[in-house]
Amino acid sequence: MIYDRVALIGLGLIAGSMGLRMRQDGLAGEVVGYARSERTRAVAARRGLVDRTVDDAAAAVLDADLVVLCVPVGAMGAVAAAIAPHLKPGATVSDVGSVKRDVIVAVGPHVPDGVHFVPAHPIAGTEQSGPEAGFPELFDNRWCLLTPAADTEPDAIDRLTRLWQALGSTVDVMDPDHHDLVLAVTSHAPHLIAYTMVGVADDLRRVTDSEVIKYSAAGFRDFTRIAASDPVMWRDVFLNNKDATLEVLGRFTEELFALQRAIRTGDGDMLQDYFTRTRAIRRGIIEAGQDTPDADFGRHPRKVPS
Repeated sequence: MIYDRVALIGLGLIAGSMGLRMRQDGLAGEVVGYARSERTRAVAARRGLVDRTVDDAAAAVLDADLVVLCVPVGAMGAVAAAIAPHLKPGATVSDVGSVKRDVIVAVGPHVPDGVHFVPAHPIAGTEQSGPEAGFPELFDNRWCLLTPAADTEPDAIDRLTRLWQALGSTVDVMDPDHHDLVLAVTSHAPHLIAYTMVGVADDLRRVTDSEVIKYSAAGFRDFTRIAASDPVMWRDVFLNNKDATLEVLGRFTEELFALQRAIRTGDGDMLQDYFTRTRAIRRGIIEAGQDTPDADFGRHPRKVPS
């Protein structure tokens, strides 16, 4: 057991998966969950995501040794303000947001003296969301990035590191601004591009009598999988990591113009060289164990536990 009591604020995919794994492997003495929706709390209770649910965030954090904010990035500041007076001295507050600088700015001022703040980002997920989507293996062989301030108590960082390792993750510590730039490249901009491509296809579908959907190839199917992600979460990601995302999109636009020029001028050598370099990145991802070379992208249908 790593923590006596853990409070999960929000009970979606990430929190649900954390709760299932902590309960399965005995990583916490008690896991308490809060969600605004009565239906979400009912699903969490039925699936055993937590030991008990409450309808008040302040009640959830009472006597908790670890509080994890699992709400959309845009809501974290308000939630932190609401729970701050009720946090246990010596407790750790963390989060699972995929943006770190804005979360630190929003949450940090509300964390009382004597309470440790260790922001975190588990790089794991699916296109599914909500309490029905969680499963205990979600974090296996995935990264979790911690972005604590330089003066954070080392024991608090070490303890949270041990929890994420026990959940199945490989843990690294990173500067929050660097984190936001890296994630803009590896996650945020690709999601925005996927949303855009699916939006373009939707416009085209209206002209082609649904042929875009009927004859979807694997590449477009994968775009739609990405674009099926939680719209509230991704709205907040882009609004709260706009500088890094816009920088990456600017670079993307430059690359796209170069490819357009090569296609227009028939520059086959440029296209082949470009595709050869990008193919090597895919091989690197497979070699790092972050995906498989399966033709179906390694995403076999999986039944969500009932």
